[in-house]
Amino acid sequence: MGTPAQQTGLVVASHGRHCLVESADGQRRICHPRGKKSQAVVGDRVLWQPPPPGQGDEGTIEKVLERRNLFYRQDEIRTKSFAANLDQVLILIAAEPVFSESQLARALIAAEAAGIPPLIGLNKRDLAEPFERAWQRLAPYRHMASTAGDAAARRAYEVLPLALTATADADRAALIERLAGKTTLVLGPSGSGKSTLINLLVPGATAQTGEISQALNSGRHTTTSTTWYWVDEARQTALIDSPGFQEFGLRHLAPADLARCMPDIAAYAGGCRFYNCTHLHEPGCAVQAQVREDDAPDAISPSRYRIYGELFAELSETRY
Repeated sequence: MGTPAQQTGLVVASHGRHCLVESADGQRRICHPRGKKSQAVVGDRVLWQPPPPGQGDEGTIEKVLERRNLFYRQDEIRTKSFAANLDQVLILIAAEPVFSESQLARALIAAEAAGIPPLIGLNKRDLAEPFERAWQRLAPYRHMASTAGDAAARRAYEVLPLALTATADADRAALIERLAGKTTLVLGPSGSGKSTLINLLVPGATAQTGEISQALNSGRHTTTSTTWYWVDEARQTALIDSPGFQEFGLRHLAPADLARCMPDIAAYAGGCRFYNCTHLHEPGCAVQAQVREDDAPDAISPSRYRIYGELFAELSETRY
């Protein structure tokens, strides 16, 4: 009997050198990359080879097909790829515990750099006072206009108010409307409600995760780092769950890239006296002129400008 023909598939989970690949008919099987390095990530479309008859059930990934985009972070030590071929990134934060604006800014910058439209979800609106404080902290973000996903269009960051409980039917409907027909990476720190969101929109997700983990880890029950879920039976709407993070490195960006990835800074960067302005100390800087404490849509908030300065210094450090 001949060698089975190669097929196209979708990577729906990965752990170490193992990937779970879904074929066009919805069947899933473990596949291993050919060669020493594992390059496939969740969301990749791949060419995979079924095993010859009588040689087990596990396939081989022959080729990763061209990606539309890749969302990842990078620190001094390693690169962490979250997922590929995304339509949007949902950054989920909560009124409590108090979210880190620096971490939010980093995730948004990574999305801008990859050309992936971001969506911000603010959870726990049932906690009235903490939610109002958090909502006000997000005022600069609600005023910003991103160009991610379409260089010709500017669209304001959308911030969804959420109360992710089993009875939050209105919130569930609002989420479904913004997720429908798209592949969305759900990103956020621990405690933001990511697991609640996934379980709300994908009944049985916990059991599915357990099955995937057991398959990929030979029964060791180690959780997979990133997992793909279909929200609908037609397999048109997908959520990708990612692990919580405490740090979000942006070492893949050069200092000069930073301004264009922060829409409020980018809006004025072209008006500076010097073409190579760092927006930190030069005279005639159009960015510094917009930094002020008010709620005007054209203002750059001091906290955002401080984050810009801290990131510029971090990215300017000597790289080895």
